[in-house]
Parts: sequence; C-alpha cells; structure tokens
Amino acid sequence: MIEMRVAGIALDAVTRSPIVLLKDASERRALPIYIGQDQAKAIISALEKQTPPRPLTHDLIVNILEAWNMTLERIIIHSLQDNTFYAILSVRQGEVKKEIDARPSDAIAVAIRTDSPIWVMEEVVADASIPVDRDADEAERRAFRDFVSKLRPEDLIQRGGLSE
Repeated sequence: MIEMRVAGIALDAVTRSPIVLLKDASERRALPIYIGQDQAKAIISALEKQTPPRPLTHDLIVNILEAWNMTLERIIIHSLQDNTFYAILSVRQGEVKKEIDARPSDAIAVAIRTDSPIWVMEEVVADASIPVDRDADEAERRAFRDFVSKLRPEDLIQRGGLSE
C-alpha cells in the first residue's frame, strides 16, 4: 500500500466535475478521483479547518466515532472496478477492529477530520495514477538501466552463505 495525502480539489475542464487529487509522499504520482459537489465541499471545509454551526454528515460520523471511543486508524482505497473506486474505513474500538465499506470521497472527508492516514493499494495507483514529475521518472529509469547494464553474473552470486 502507498500512503497518500489530499493535494487539493480540481475541476475537470470539460465536465466541470470536481476531482479530489491524492499525491504520494514523493509527489511523483497523483491519483485523480471524480467526486460529487457535496463531497468536494466537505473535503474543502475539512482542509480549511472550517467548523459548521451544526454538524454536517462527515462531522456526525466523527462525533459517533468519538462518542463510542472508536478510532479511525486509516482509510484504504483498495480497488478500481468499472471506473469506480472502492474504499474502507479501518476502525478500532479497543481490541475490536472493523472494516466499513465507504465511497472514497466520504472516507477521505472523514480521514481529514480525524487526521487519519489515507492508503491506496499499489494496483490502484498503478492502474489509475498519473505521473506528476516525468523528468524524475525518466531519470530513475535511466539510473536503473545503467545499474542493470553494469551487473555481472558474479554480482548476483551469494558469497559466504549457503552453497549449492
């Protein structure tokens, strides 16, 4: 799994639909997820640390977690099927741990409010992410190709350990 953070909310230039943009720690990969207007507002208000006069849905979820002494350990965006992302809330209450199905946008809105980490399965990142820094990616590929081209068979033989 890859830990990611919310980089911001953008609008699709053609459809004007909101997109939550997640980035990895190296800021080399970005994962765009289309979301609804309400979820975009909920994520933006959490990012800006706005407190509504009355609890909104995601605030209510956080309040319920707190009232029942539950901790949101992390959210996990675990799959992408037919252009739809799937996520879970990983919640703990004492020794009991539960995974609760959630839309990624709702899970992200709750995670921001609870300062919980956002994790994404590697397969999802591989399938749906976009490169942010193509130059760095290419430099890494060149360095790897250079490393492999200089390898000798004897470099791959384990020395001093088990023998055949």
